[in-house]
Amino acid sequence: MSFRVRRVTTTRSGGVSRAPFDSFNLGDHVGDDPAAVAANRSRLAKATGLGPDRLVWMNQVHGDHVAVVDGPRDAAVEATDALITTVPRLAMVVVTADCVPVLMADARAGVVAAVHAGRVGAQLGVVVRALEGMLAAGAQLGDVSVLLGPAVSGPHYEVPAAMADEVEEALPGSRTVTTAGTPGLDLRSGIARQLRELGVEAVDVDPRCTAADPKLFSHRRDGRTGRLASLIWLE
Repeated sequence: MSFRVRRVTTTRSGGVSRAPFDSFNLGDHVGDDPAAVAANRSRLAKATGLGPDRLVWMNQVHGDHVAVVDGPRDAAVEATDALITTVPRLAMVVVTADCVPVLMADARAGVVAAVHAGRVGAQLGVVVRALEGMLAAGAQLGDVSVLLGPAVSGPHYEVPAAMADEVEEALPGSRTVTTAGTPGLDLRSGIARQLRELGVEAVDVDPRCTAADPKLFSHRRDGRTGRLASLIWLE
């Protein structure tokens, strides 16, 4: 038996939020009108065909904590940056505006995970913790597939040289050079290398850069702005 895995990432269009959150902001922690966020989340739930009670959100803290979800939640999972479930038609949701949304699945075993991998979380190993959690839930390493969603790309992610070196030490393959010739980070490159070295062969990368694509939210580009949502679930 094998499940169908669904992965979805939103753009910034199609919602009701006003500037600077226009218009499909899914983040409830950025200063947007709560009613607008609720309306946008309701639209998302309807579009997925799952219903609002089947979307599980988390209050992300740039850490490496992983939570296993065994059913619908009335509120967001607190202080976590990765969600894992084996429950069909229960979507794990990560919100981002430059950080890497990592959508992981073992379709054969029926295990999925959504991970928020910003610079700090990626450096701490949140993706590794999530993979370990999936294996503990029954996933097999050779059956795991991963999509790294839209995020700020290396050419647009300038950081101090010392920070680039620090991240590179923890997450080899991340250090790069920006279009301006300054030190930069490509977290998706580092995460992809990390996963492949751990034995995950099926790693796909969405080529879109949040800072370069005006159809996507980007905190680095715009400052005060909304959040995209990336979801994964089992059918």
